[in-house]
This record gives sequence, C-alpha cells and structure tokens, in this order.
Amino acid sequence: MSNTPPLTSPASHPPPFPPPAPGHAEGVSNEEFRAAMSRLASGVVLVTAQEPPLDPDDPLAPGGEDVGMTATAFLSVSLDPPLVLVSLREGSRMDDLLDEQPLWAVSVLSESQRHIAGRFAMKGRVSDRLLFADLPYTRGEASGAPLAGGALATLECRTEQRVPAGDHTLVIGRVLTAALPSADGGPLTYFRGRYRQLG
Repeated sequence: MSNTPPLTSPASHPPPFPPPAPGHAEGVSNEEFRAAMSRLASGVVLVTAQEPPLDPDDPLAPGGEDVGMTATAFLSVSLDPPLVLVSLREGSRMDDLLDEQPLWAVSVLSESQRHIAGRFAMKGRVSDRLLFADLPYTRGEASGAPLAGGALATLECRTEQRVPAGDHTLVIGRVLTAALPSADGGPLTYFRGRYRQLG
C-alpha cells in the first residue's frame, strides 16, 4: 500500500491572498485609498508665498506675484526646533515655487473662511493676482507672503527639507514666526470630501 498522499486539484486550494487591485501591487485601488482617507478629518490652511523679484540684483525691479493654495495635508513635526510639514502635489505651481523660494507662510482658516478655502482650491482658476484682490491680508515680515486676515493662526516658515513622496512633495519648514490674530470661531475642517465646522 502506497503512502503517497492523494493528488488534489488546484481548485481545491484557494489562493492565500486575494489578487491585487488593478494598478497597485499592494492590493489597494485609488478609489479604496481615497475613500478610506476621506474618513480622516483634517484642518484646512492657506499656504502662501511670494515669487522672487524678476531681477534680484535690481532693487527697483517689480516683485513677483503672490501665490496661494488650499491644503489639508499640513501638520506639526517637531517642537524643538519648531518644524511643520505640508504636502504639495508634484509639479503644481506651489511645488515649483517653493523649489526656488524658501520662504512661505500658512494661515490656519476659521470656520467662517470656507470661501477662501474654496477659492484657492479651484482647478483651472483665474490668476492668483485676482484671487488676492479682495482678500484682506497682511504681509509677513519674515517671508513677505500674504497672511489671511481673520485666520485662527499664522506661521511663517523657511524650507528645511524637500522629500519626494509618490506624486507629492513633502515640504518641511522651520517656523520663523507664529501669531494668533483671531480668537473668534472654530477651525475649518475637511471631512468626506467637504468643508465642515465642528459642532
């Protein structure tokens, strides 16, 4: 009598893992990842910077245009030294600008500033000059960048490190100034694809 185990067909043994989702060897699709991360509530900030002068050697040369973008991927990294991180889409105007301009600013938006978040998040938008036209702001002393009036907090930063990460660039900045210009209202948040307020 033989001790050889009986032969079984491949169909009787299911694969140990489900097949990977199309496009990603890790097994998650873009839609699944986006849906999962949309359940993570995040704060909303306005990132701003000023383009360098057209001719840095000429003090009378016109300054560059102000540039702004809405960001929800912003966080504190370190207390000592004070570092923050913002994630920028690779090749975006802000990513390109911060590759040559090390100084930038962040305005933490309040729940009453949803219109600002929407304005600077538009695709195919008009020029940044028009977006800033009726926006009350002050200019940061350290960065020269616009700081949104009525923001819950403002930070001026200098880039310490740029880290490529997939289709984004992680920009780590050292905080040069921090201020609390407004104590009114709560924060503007982003959850499940919409701007929201607490409560």
